[in-house]
Amino acid sequence: MNYKIVIRVLAFLSIFLGLGMLLPLPFSYYYGSGDAQAFLISAAICFSIGILAFLTNDKKTDLKTKDGFAIVTFGWIIMALLGSLPYMLSGAIPSFADAFFESMSGFTTTGSTILSEIETLPKGILLWRSITHWFGGMGIIVLTIAILPFLGIGGMSLFKAESPGPISDRLKPRITQTAKLLWGVYLLFTASELVLLMTGGMDFYNALNHSFATLATGGFSTYNASIAGQSAYIQYIIIFFMFVAGTNFSLHYHWLRGDFKSVIKSKEFQFYVTMVIISSVVIFTDVYSLYEGAVEPAARDVLFQVLAIVTTTGFATADFEQWSTGTQILLLALMFSGGMAGSTSGGMKVIRIMLLLKFAYNQFVKVLHPRAIVPIKIGDSRIDDKVIHDVLGFFVLYVFILGASTYLLIIFGLDFETAIGSAITAVNNIGPGLNLTGPTDNFGFLPDISKWLLSFLMLVGRLEVLTVIILLAPSYWKK
Repeated sequence: MNYKIVIRVLAFLSIFLGLGMLLPLPFSYYYGSGDAQAFLISAAICFSIGILAFLTNDKKTDLKTKDGFAIVTFGWIIMALLGSLPYMLSGAIPSFADAFFESMSGFTTTGSTILSEIETLPKGILLWRSITHWFGGMGIIVLTIAILPFLGIGGMSLFKAESPGPISDRLKPRITQTAKLLWGVYLLFTASELVLLMTGGMDFYNALNHSFATLATGGFSTYNASIAGQSAYIQYIIIFFMFVAGTNFSLHYHWLRGDFKSVIKSKEFQFYVTMVIISSVVIFTDVYSLYEGAVEPAARDVLFQVLAIVTTTGFATADFEQWSTGTQILLLALMFSGGMAGSTSGGMKVIRIMLLLKFAYNQFVKVLHPRAIVPIKIGDSRIDDKVIHDVLGFFVLYVFILGASTYLLIIFGLDFETAIGSAITAVNNIGPGLNLTGPTDNFGFLPDISKWLLSFLMLVGRLEVLTVIILLAPSYWKK
């Protein structure tokens, strides 16, 4: 592994983060929230670390796959570490374990929080929470790829390590062009939601926070009650943009160019839409009676919660723990899905679910017809056996990590329902868990060791398991 290149890119990431810490300053001064100094000191620390980018130089500029894995994994860890500085220096979250948990939850777009009184926090700190979402949503690594030619470094290894899902769509021949286009679409939708939320009566500050959190599928809100209590208009706007954020951003690019066929013909998109509709209808028929005949509020709450879970955004308008056990089981199943590959959502991704189902069907057919050759296809495209093996390997690791982490959380003192719910929400980057960490609760009561474990699980889930786990293999560090 080329340590000099890795250090150089990580140092430039530190500079990006320092610049990001300056964004809340106008709001800190405007509202007089008293956290401006914390951001200035934190930014200065980030810029100081960034000096390494200029001191570290190497004639070898080609990134290898091993370098990409290291940069992406350590990049997220460094972002979480440095991102926790404003919380601690401002006194908003004085505990290092709590601040790191909140920071990792932000950058990985998980949305789990240790905070109970959100509305009492300084305005700059609340905006910083949302900014960490927005940076992590599309991926600050992808942003780095967009400027890698300036560093003299190739970016394909980084893109492979950070790209969500087993199938990636390169929109342009050059990977930096693809990264810039994706960030352009991301910025466009963020601005669009901002305007629409303000049109619905939300002030600029809160609209900005919720736009950042929605498009990143993060879920940090500036309100204690999340989105509950907001107008139907506001909730529908967030419903729409949660759906958008859970869709492959490459499809958005094609759609914006007028290429509607690419969107309509996408089998993954069809599966995604069908899953949302069927789940919403099933849950609506179950919870409708709780709303005493009020059809629209019931349908809105159900659709909101289904999309909040499927896209792993984690916003809430209702306490789904008050719904029936059957509905909670269905929502639990949706937690594993996630949105489409190439979206900002977490979870396993829809494409993996499709491939696993097709593989299971393929094995069933082979039992009935041993000599039959049944290729696995998505649409008209035949899926290579290597992709299938990669998905199966991912699934096995995914289940093992969930099981092992649930067991450890139980050892750390949590009951089974809280433990498995916390593990699922962390690995899938969802936000709310079950029982004591449900949609109306927080993670502040957990012992520090549980918070460190969940922080690690958030990282594993955000980087698609293998990117992080591969660094734990001794052979990775051998030359």
